[in-house]
Amino acid sequence: MPIAVFDSGVGGISVLKNLVEVMPHEDFIYYGDSANAPYGTKTLEQVRALTLEHARQLLEEQHAKGLVVACNTATSAAVRILREKYPDIPIVGIEPAVKPAMLFMKNPTVLVMATPMTIREEKLKKLMDRYKSLGKIIPLPCPGLMNFVERGDLYGDDVRQYLEELLYSYSHDEIDAVVLGCTHYPFVRRTIQDVLGDKVRVFDGGNGTAREMKRRLKEKNLLTESMEAGTVDFQNSLTGEQHEAKIQLCKQLFNKEI
Repeated sequence: MPIAVFDSGVGGISVLKNLVEVMPHEDFIYYGDSANAPYGTKTLEQVRALTLEHARQLLEEQHAKGLVVACNTATSAAVRILREKYPDIPIVGIEPAVKPAMLFMKNPTVLVMATPMTIREEKLKKLMDRYKSLGKIIPLPCPGLMNFVERGDLYGDDVRQYLEELLYSYSHDEIDAVVLGCTHYPFVRRTIQDVLGDKVRVFDGGNGTAREMKRRLKEKNLLTESMEAGTVDFQNSLTGEQHEAKIQLCKQLFNKEI
């Protein structure tokens, strides 16, 4: 049985790469809801309804043995409900890597980049409140940043200009670390690093999510015994030529170093 990985588009492939690294013998389904992307500008109710429906399809129709919700926005909106609905299935969401960013040095100044909806959500506010005594945390909504990744525009002049304008007031500040609070953002990590400088540490939650899924699968004796390399089945909610183009982009991103 495969492990399902769900995201609002192609961003969760950054988490999928971590999952394959941690569990190379497992089979994966990667489902991107690009037809409804971006989730970060939708209402909580819309995101919850979409996530619950796609999770139902992956768990009940495609019989996935575990589900990774590789989208910060969808995690905030629906993971608690999904765990209540499917108590026997390992379900792991993603959390912005605020904790490691706040602990890597004394009294850091940390920039948290995320979608507008993730920034508004109580879940992130509570997470930042938990660690704010350790330093300074600056939440930064990034409307439209994920769209560059959805188009495969990772290093072009447009995304660089967007990031330079977004980060201008911080690039001259004493920022110690950046948290990439959306799974799309690791694909533009290099440009973010260029704009902010090499001294700034960049954190994302992908590796922690992968290790947590492995732990939960092991707990339930659901890890494969196969020693063969696992497979990845890319699926997407787009149709026709758009679907084919998006699947090709998924494969390119999966094979790209980030």
